[in-house]
Amino acid sequence: MDKVRMGFIGCGGIANGKHLPAQKRNPAAEMVAFCDVIEDRAQKACKEYGVPGAKVYTDYRELLKDDSIDAVFVLTPNCSHCEITVAALEAGKHVMCEKPMAMNYAEAKKMLAARDKSGKVLTVGYQNRYRPDSLYLKEQAEAGMFGDIYYAEAIAIRRRAVPTWGVFIDKEKQGGGPLIDIGTHSLDLTLFMMNNYEPAFCVGKTFHKLNKQTNTGNAWGDWDTEKFTAEDSAFGFVVMKNGALINLKASWALNMANPIEAVTTICGDKAGADMLDGLRINTVIGGKQAMIKPDLNSGSVAFFEGASAGAPEDIEAVTFTNAVLGKGKLYVTADQAAVVTQILEGIYESDKTGKPYYFD
Repeated sequence: MDKVRMGFIGCGGIANGKHLPAQKRNPAAEMVAFCDVIEDRAQKACKEYGVPGAKVYTDYRELLKDDSIDAVFVLTPNCSHCEITVAALEAGKHVMCEKPMAMNYAEAKKMLAARDKSGKVLTVGYQNRYRPDSLYLKEQAEAGMFGDIYYAEAIAIRRRAVPTWGVFIDKEKQGGGPLIDIGTHSLDLTLFMMNNYEPAFCVGKTFHKLNKQTNTGNAWGDWDTEKFTAEDSAFGFVVMKNGALINLKASWALNMANPIEAVTTICGDKAGADMLDGLRINTVIGGKQAMIKPDLNSGSVAFFEGASAGAPEDIEAVTFTNAVLGKGKLYVTADQAAVVTQILEGIYESDKTGKPYYFD
């Protein structure tokens, strides 16, 4: 088998903005099925991306009955990630689930159990790991450049960029706001660079300070104040079992200059690094403080077979099909993604109770 026959469940923004175009550029992909509760969206995606004879569905259960489909993409609101992923794995499909993995850790564990029982590939859409700066930073972290990384910041700050489409601002369907939406990317990057997936406890606080305002100056127009039930910003301190600390900052709307998202800062006992002005490595050379800015445009390294260069979503696409075809390993494991979900849930629970949340 040199092709992966794919079905897409959810044909909205993330499907059209990332997965469908990326898989169209992937020579190992064969897009054969499209499902959406809004049939016109599935029809449009099928017409634009489908192979001849591709099918359209409005019920994902019907799509999963097709034994010729090898892999399924779960690109729906967060509230249905677990249900659809488990059903797909039980139907014998490999699964790419969009981030975040699930609404809570209990759901994530159900997904892991279904993966283990099925023996199929399960990964989560954390494409920021495939950026050139992320790949280089991870390579240096694994080489020991930073030593013991004991402090980190996971940063996902927007000043006024609330997504006003779909169900993003609906807490019930999404599980939260910027913390679970974009904070999840920054936390994933941070844990990955630290290679630390053992949280001890966390303290969290969310805010609903701006979500009832009008004349907002929002990048995508004013939001509906009645529908905006998620937080507009959230913050958490996460203490790991080895004593390391992560400071997580996430917002869709915060009166702060210099917004930046999907970045991490790491500090070790040998050196540190941040992504605040391109990738910068902070160290001491010859007894003097020094900042190194790697030239990430001076050639590329073939980190993944068949994806030596290209956009992060293209590398993500090829990495997934390589894993399905037995030609390579996952770069984002579901076990790692489950810990991200576990920590996000802990921050929300700490905010709810006003107390630290302990993971054991």
